[in-house]
Amino acid sequence: MGWLFLKVLLAGVSFSGFLYPLVDFCISGKTRGRKPNFVIILADDMGWGDLGANWAETKDTANLDKMASEGMRFVDFHAAASTCSPSRASLLTGRLGLRNGVTHNFAVTSVGGLPLNETTLAEVLQQAGYITGMIGKWHLGHHGSYHPNFRGFDYYFGIPYSHDMGCTDTPGYNHPPCPACPQGDGPSSNLQRDCYTDVALPLYENLHIVEQPVNLSSLARKYAEKATQFIQQASTSGRPFLLYVALAHMHVPLPVTQLPAAPRDRRLYGAGLREMDGLVGQIKDKVDHTAKDNTFLWFTGDNGPWAEKCELAGSVGAFTGVWQARRGGSPAKQTTWEGGHRVPALAYWPGRVPVNVTSTALLRSRNPGGTERKNKQVEKVSQAIGEAVGACSGLIQVGVDTAGSESESEELGPTQSCYFCSVLDIFPTVVALAQASLPQGRRFDGVDVSEVLFGRSQPGHRVLFHPNSGAAGEFGALQTVRLERYKAFYVTGGARACDGSIGPELQHKLPLIFNLEDDIAEAVPLERGGAEYQAVLPKVRKVLADVLQDIANDNISSADYTQDPSVTPCCNPYQVACRCQAP
Repeated sequence: MGWLFLKVLLAGVSFSGFLYPLVDFCISGKTRGRKPNFVIILADDMGWGDLGANWAETKDTANLDKMASEGMRFVDFHAAASTCSPSRASLLTGRLGLRNGVTHNFAVTSVGGLPLNETTLAEVLQQAGYITGMIGKWHLGHHGSYHPNFRGFDYYFGIPYSHDMGCTDTPGYNHPPCPACPQGDGPSSNLQRDCYTDVALPLYENLHIVEQPVNLSSLARKYAEKATQFIQQASTSGRPFLLYVALAHMHVPLPVTQLPAAPRDRRLYGAGLREMDGLVGQIKDKVDHTAKDNTFLWFTGDNGPWAEKCELAGSVGAFTGVWQARRGGSPAKQTTWEGGHRVPALAYWPGRVPVNVTSTALLRSRNPGGTERKNKQVEKVSQAIGEAVGACSGLIQVGVDTAGSESESEELGPTQSCYFCSVLDIFPTVVALAQASLPQGRRFDGVDVSEVLFGRSQPGHRVLFHPNSGAAGEFGALQTVRLERYKAFYVTGGARACDGSIGPELQHKLPLIFNLEDDIAEAVPLERGGAEYQAVLPKVRKVLADVLQDIANDNISSADYTQDPSVTPCCNPYQVACRCQAP
């Protein structure tokens, strides 16, 4: 236990200026010429249509749009789950929740987190000589050994969970609004559903709470400062680095202060998008000025928009989940409809990733009568993709083991191939580029997509499994399958929508199957008695049975979801709401 005591002791060193207490920047390495740096930026609850390069109606992402023009944009890219903790766990492990144990969100009072026998991306790169840092939202356990400093990150600055999971003195915009932290010992007022009023939101630097409650109005600026400082120090050291930035944007509350001249229903969200875009722009600029030629920057999101927040939620673009929307509820965050897991994704690495490349995707929709239609927005997107050069964006397969073996899926007949990527691919891709080794004794759901990123031709994989994420079915269960251009639902149900409706949970013994090539809005499923449905159904059943058997034979983990109020982060238990100091 001596090493643990030493690490805790080092983590307690106060931070001042450019000094990072857990990071040894002074060790000169000789790996810079061989090993690239990595910056992974993860947005929170950002819709596919919130990226201007994806959706022309969006005008608030100038920096991200510029990055898209300077790199590769994926339009068929998917989160590994449709809610926070499972998606983040899959990013850091390359494994679905049924393997890594994280199937739903952790709470403020959670005792556990991402199981300790799961190896994180940071741990792999740390062993390969990388300096590792994380800035932003963790949400994979904050108590004891589940803290980021003990999961491979040399440096951590951020909040332990979502920024609406604790009160603040600057509560920002929410729907419904939540009150500020109490100032005295009196009872909390204006209590609303899902508002946290007893404990303030903490801000950590390594193992220490440095601010409670967090000032949300300055959080984006602080994240930008810490990120750019880390990049500067790591670049100067000569050692390769990994920086994982998990943004608070676009999750509510939105603490924006400068509102653009726009209609009331969108100006708050638009201002938040612009603030996030500016933060990303600062990080990219720092990379460009310090380590441009040897740094791979990956931007994506954890899941789709939180539709129940109404005008404070993002846009799903053309992926509107019409079949579910007509039956009530939201087909976005927490669901396995496209709006819940299809997210923006950009890859940027000058000289390595091709410039101004858009990955192929199929963007036609169909009306309830079954005749095809294209609205102007979808037509523009489809035309842009049709004119794009290169980049099949493929890739997920059933259970890749550490030796790289795989099971082959049967082709579905003569048609244009439909390839796609996932957050799951980040782990194996970064490990490969870092010349490191995948952890042994377990299987992975992501694959190395570096050949796709570098613009080389590759056949890709054609299967993706979307775990249940809170809207319907058992947490983490695989009851939605993407097989090439087809998508099958064994369970449906909507999350809470803006109007308060919740779509009923429906089990489908014979799954609903949509052809996303013809129907990106997921409006009209194939006729169960039709030849197309009958041809696809046995293939869907086979790939689903294969992955479930693969998981059953794998080394899987189980997360501890027990709760205990005593593990709640608290700067000063003698102050109201755990304030670090009296208001």
